[in-house]
Amino acid sequence: MEQIRVCTYDGPGAQPVIRTVPWPKIGKKAALIKVGACGVCGTDLHILKGHWPKPLPWPFTLGHEIGGVLVEVGSEFTEDFMSKPLKVGSKVMIPPLMPCGHCYYCIHYPQSANKCLTPVYYGRYLGFEKTPHLWGGWAEYVYVDLEMLPGTKIYKLPDDMPLRLGALSEPLTSCIRAFNRASRAGGFTWGDTVVIQGSGPIGILAVAAAREMGAGRVICVGAPEEPRLALARKFGAEATVDIEAVRTPQDRVKRVRDIVGGFGADLVMDCSGHPSAGPEGIEMLRDGGTYVEMGQFTDAGSIETSWHRICTKDLNVLGSWGFTGNDLPLGVDMLYRTRDKYPWQDMQTIYPFTEEGIGRAVADAMAMKTVKSTIVPWPELIG
Repeated sequence: MEQIRVCTYDGPGAQPVIRTVPWPKIGKKAALIKVGACGVCGTDLHILKGHWPKPLPWPFTLGHEIGGVLVEVGSEFTEDFMSKPLKVGSKVMIPPLMPCGHCYYCIHYPQSANKCLTPVYYGRYLGFEKTPHLWGGWAEYVYVDLEMLPGTKIYKLPDDMPLRLGALSEPLTSCIRAFNRASRAGGFTWGDTVVIQGSGPIGILAVAAAREMGAGRVICVGAPEEPRLALARKFGAEATVDIEAVRTPQDRVKRVRDIVGGFGADLVMDCSGHPSAGPEGIEMLRDGGTYVEMGQFTDAGSIETSWHRICTKDLNVLGSWGFTGNDLPLGVDMLYRTRDKYPWQDMQTIYPFTEEGIGRAVADAMAMKTVKSTIVPWPELIG
């Protein structure tokens, strides 16, 4: 059988190394996914900067925003997590955080299964040394095995959905889940004014999610103007605030309040990944408003702040971590339903599956030259 190429990193600050592994034997509850597109996530960047707060199994393969196609399946690999039939040729995606289904949180608090005590994580906690070495999306193929890793969840994509859109379904679902967290807490409702902090991929996706979920006005705070803030406006932000032009927190707060009205926004969501966003963002809120933190997936450090402001402003403050197994279809459905409404593919800058290409994808994302660096091992799969 043919050999498969897979990219690994040896540790923070390392360069990508492409290794070759043999074609795996497919178990009865296993499958092999040919990767059409895999995004470079902000979490990947933080891991490579050394910000991940837990031990990692270096060397391993990064990449968890996967859109791919099944090329080989076992005899008992017949349906996805939502009971949709699967076969060779089905388009699929797999999320990174897959709750086990049987721990304390999964059983007693299914709405908080994203805090599963023993989750499956592709692209993060499965080391390269674990056979058959295909555990992340920065590879030509990804191996999944429901017997070896029963927490694994596969989701079928619509047959005519571009795999490039499939690769956006995971980050978009994180945004949708964050807004639903606010809605269930009484902090987000139809017609609300929303401020998004951060104009990277999560920020852009959050702008679109806010629009689709009923926000009346959406403002995006971030940088740089090109390509990020310009794209935020294409996705529905009525106004943007450039942090490179408006340099101080006080001036940015004033600019946002001038746009939304003197009392401030109903909801502010941090998608920036920068710790300083929090104290600034709560000052953009009206009293009684809601602040949602969903951008601090890694430990980028602490900041000095005063919790008095949270108390005196009578705020809701919510954290949102990933999503549960039942959230993912919401992201897939929104992408498919609005595939011609938003310029989804304008978010993505395509890079080849080479050491040089992957290195550039990461470097350009860190330098904010792209919105969503996207690695494409098989260009023919995405057209």
